[in-house]
Formats: sequence, C-alpha cells, structure tokens
Amino acid sequence: MKSIQDHCAIFGIFNAPNAARKIYYGLHVMQHRGQESSGIVTSTYDENRQTKVMPSHKDFGLVLDVFTDTDLFDTKLLGDAGIGHNRYSTSGSADNRANIQPFVVNYRNGNLAVGHNGNLSNARELRQTFSERGTLFQTTSDTELILHLVAQSRRHKQIDQIIDALTQVEGAFSLVLLTDDSLIAVRDPNGFRPLALGRLEHESGTAYCVASETCAFDMLGAEYVRDVQPGEILIIDRKGCDTGSFTSYHLPQQFGVSQCIFEYIYFSRPDSKIYGEMVDKVRRKIGKQLAHDAPVPEVAEGEKQPIVIAVPDSSNTATLGYVSECNKLGKQCRYEIGLIRNHYVGRTFIAPGQDKREMRVRCKFNTVEGLLKDRVVVMVDDSIVRGTTARYLVKMIKDAGAKEVHFRVTSPPVISPCFYGMDFPSHEELLANQHDGVDAIRDWLGVDSLAYLSVEGLMTAVQEANESKLGYCNACFTANYPVPHETGVSKEENEW
Repeated sequence: MKSIQDHCAIFGIFNAPNAARKIYYGLHVMQHRGQESSGIVTSTYDENRQTKVMPSHKDFGLVLDVFTDTDLFDTKLLGDAGIGHNRYSTSGSADNRANIQPFVVNYRNGNLAVGHNGNLSNARELRQTFSERGTLFQTTSDTELILHLVAQSRRHKQIDQIIDALTQVEGAFSLVLLTDDSLIAVRDPNGFRPLALGRLEHESGTAYCVASETCAFDMLGAEYVRDVQPGEILIIDRKGCDTGSFTSYHLPQQFGVSQCIFEYIYFSRPDSKIYGEMVDKVRRKIGKQLAHDAPVPEVAEGEKQPIVIAVPDSSNTATLGYVSECNKLGKQCRYEIGLIRNHYVGRTFIAPGQDKREMRVRCKFNTVEGLLKDRVVVMVDDSIVRGTTARYLVKMIKDAGAKEVHFRVTSPPVISPCFYGMDFPSHEELLANQHDGVDAIRDWLGVDSLAYLSVEGLMTAVQEANESKLGYCNACFTANYPVPHETGVSKEENEW
C-alpha cells in the first residue's frame, strides 16, 4: 500500500527551555506523517514592543530542509512554549504557501496559533456560511475555519470562545492551540486522530508536551502520561505544570468513539503508542490473525519451504507475526528480506522514461535476486489501494526468478474513500471497485493466489491486542461512516 498519503503531525510543548529546538526534534521524528511542509510557532515576550508575540518560521519541504538556519532557534523562535506541524494536505491546495501551518492570528483576546491533524467533514457548509457573511479567507485550508469561529464567537473568555468554536465543527480534528498563557490540546469526540500527553523533567521544572505519536516523546526523553481523550480539551498552563493537574473540558459525544484503525495498519511508527497501545504489538497480532485466515500455501514433498517477504517498511512487523503464527500452525515457512527499499527517494523525484510510475517503484525498491530465484514467495503488504505499486512489485519478484508468487494483505479490501483526514483515491480509483471479486484482482496482479484479512479478523485482532475497548472507524473497508460527511466532493473541489 503506497497510494494512501499520511495525515499530518502535530506537536506542542509548554514550560520548556528552548522550546523550539524540542519541537524541531519532535517534528523530525514524525516526518513520516507529512512531507509537504513544516512550521514552528513559539510564544515569547517582546521587550521592545512590551507585549506577547508569536514568532513563526515555516516553509515547504522536510523538517531538516525548512530549519537549516540554526540561528532561528537563538534569535527568532524564542520562548518556553510553542507548537509545530508537518503537513500532508487532505484539503487545501498543496502548493499554496498560505496553507502551511501552524496558523497564527492576533485578535481581540490576544495571540492564537493552531496546528491541525485531520479533516473537517462539514467544512464546505461552514465556509459557505462565512462567505455569505462577507468573511475574507487567507488560505484554502479547513483549519482556518476554526480560527474564524473563535474570533467571531460572542463569548468573552478565550477558552469559552474556543469551546464555542469546537462545538460547531464535525469530523476529525486533533489540535494543538497556543495562546499567550497556555497550550491547549484537543481531540474530536470520535477520537479519529491520535494525540498523546507527555511529561519532560528539566533543571528548572517540568514541561508537558503533546504529540501525534509517542515516538516524539522518546526522542526528547519525555515520559508518556496518557492519551488526550476523545472529545477532551486539555489546558496546559503554568499552574498545571507546577502541580501536575490540568483543567479539562469535554465536547459532547453524538456518534460515539471511532478511532482510525489505519493508524495501526499503516500510518504510525511501530515504536509509537497509539490509542494507548504499542503499534508493534497490534501489527504482530494482525499478522498472526492473517496466518489463520490465509496461511502460506502448501508445497510439494521435497520442495523447499516458502519464503515470506514484507513490502517494506510498514508491513515489516505484521509479517513477523504472520510467519511466526504460520510456523505454529504447522505451515512451515521462513522470513526473508527479499525487497530492499531505498529510503532516499523523495516525493519530488523526477522519473525519466515513458512509464514514470513504474520507474518510481523501481527506484524505490529492488529485489534480492539470488534469494528469490526458484522459490515459492509469499509477499505480505499492509493494504492494496490502487494496486499499481503492488502489480509492479509482483512483476519484479517474478523477473527475479520466483517460481510462484502469493500475495497476502493484512487488511481487508479498501472499498471507500475517507472523509476524516486520509487522502484516499476516489471510489472509482480503488482497485477493489474495479474488479469483480478477489479472483479478478488476483489475475490483474498476476499472482498465484491472493488473500486479504477479513474485516472481522482485523477487528478481532486489534481489539484483542488493545484492551481499551474503545471503538474504531473502519469505513474505508465497510463504507459505514461514523459521522455524516459532505458527499460527492473531490479533493480538487475541496480546495475551495
């Protein structure tokens, strides 16, 4: 699965010396969640202007490219509080500089900055309402709507304005908001996108941070405290950092909890804790469940046992679970590294030749020919979306001399687009909707057998691995959407 794009990464920290540097490290370790642009905003006091200010620096590119000037951290991005954002656009034009987050505004109650991971499912309706009032927009991003809702709220206190705004938006939104006095972490009532709270001890006190994934805490040496709960608005301020006790508000839950199950399948790093459980543990469990649903094929007596290879990197952990369980079930096989991934092929890579997509795959992956020749090969991938990458990889494995190629997928067929923050293709572009059944997809891929993990098997594996008992969204596999959404809107149309 290489056709679904990541959401975004958000990070915030409060009461930490050199906050911007810590945000930089946190964003760097979460680079996998967004590679289009990166930005940092901090809160500090301007002695010349005698007021609180929020300096920012953001640009297109990876974290390492955006923040090459280290003087930024000593001369501009000052203060002990700030937020950061890595972006992959799911709504809003990708090449519009104004869409790079975090967004910063100054309004009647002071400064306010926001970073957003997710997608507002009622964005078109809200934007139409604002447009009819004559509201002017600076971006084409749905995140700007939140700032307008805050600024136009008739409430007097800033926190009440924020709560008022958040009760009017629907869909997926994990947020970090920076005010002049606090860091505010928010998770939508359904809990679509992950957000965790961490604690960092330093010489002068205790800092608290929030991040899309806990691997950012590990980078800083911070301790995971807990998840921000679905619907929670968590206020992190000076008093809370001193006492370890923070004020929380809770948004009403209308549709229950439906955490994105694709975080476990693909998006998150295996060394992160998502929804309160390690991704590595859940992925291994998913792989083991697939072994029960679709083990390795039988081979003739006297032939070498099948070898199982992962499509790196997101399926590596699930493949280990699959192989270990197959062997426990008496289906003998061996895990091998048959595909090598080039990690230095960026998204802007220029692929020469007629078939640019195939060339891009060949530049990203290569086969270990001596290992695959004359062997029964089982390929394990996390999902198949458009199927083009999978088809090219199968061809590469066959060209390397594999006797048979069997494909196993650690998720069900993707049949529906996502309206909650994942950049899925349209309904018509999804491979599962272009063919009549698994056998037809098998023939199109050119493999000897194809098997997906069932929806029931996936849900059983995840729920057994994570005992929190909170619900999950699996709409991309079932078309059962937990929150109403604006239908018939393509990504291009959603760019306003």
